[in-house]
Amino acid sequence: MSAAGSDRADAGAEVATAPLGVEPATAPPGAEPAAAPPGPVRTGWTPGLAFWLGLAVVVILADQATKALVLQRFQFGEVQPVTSYFNLVRVHNSGAAFNFLASASGWQRWFFVVLGVVVSGFIVWMIRAHGQQRLFCFAVTMIMGGALGNVADRLLHGYVVDFLQFRFGFLEPVFHGGYFPSFNLADSAITLGAGCLILDELIRMRRARA
Repeated sequence: MSAAGSDRADAGAEVATAPLGVEPATAPPGAEPAAAPPGPVRTGWTPGLAFWLGLAVVVILADQATKALVLQRFQFGEVQPVTSYFNLVRVHNSGAAFNFLASASGWQRWFFVVLGVVVSGFIVWMIRAHGQQRLFCFAVTMIMGGALGNVADRLLHGYVVDFLQFRFGFLEPVFHGGYFPSFNLADSAITLGAGCLILDELIRMRRARA
């Protein structure tokens, strides 16, 4: 077959593929091209388990460093006024918060050690299961770091070293002399974590209602 005949055959094949009376669809003049399908949504950097464990270690080290300074420079029961409402002190707490179980026979030391280790293990599991929730992971990491900081005290000394003391007049009906129970950086981390947990839950509830 000649080249001309081949061209005619190809043209005929192309015409045959298009239905008679139907024009190919074309975009109207001036129309914008169709948008490309959306790509993956970027949610920002998500810290892994190693980051949260490292942050907990920082809390533990900071807590232990401050307690070591207090043990080195303060005698038991010593008070160093800083302002009219804030003192540096050295207090030994063999119980829990607000001296709970402080007068027990000694079993509370190991009870709180085991409790702190178990809670920390559970927190690690929660971080692995909810790694995308950064505020939640930060909250439980602060709680874990503070808990293990106090566990280290119980293992090393048999008691927790507290050294931050605040006094406010409006606390007098609740605490003797208006002195809030002494605490330390580990307690502060636990309190911060608890507050962040409440905030995280409030945000979650607000999003659920929206």
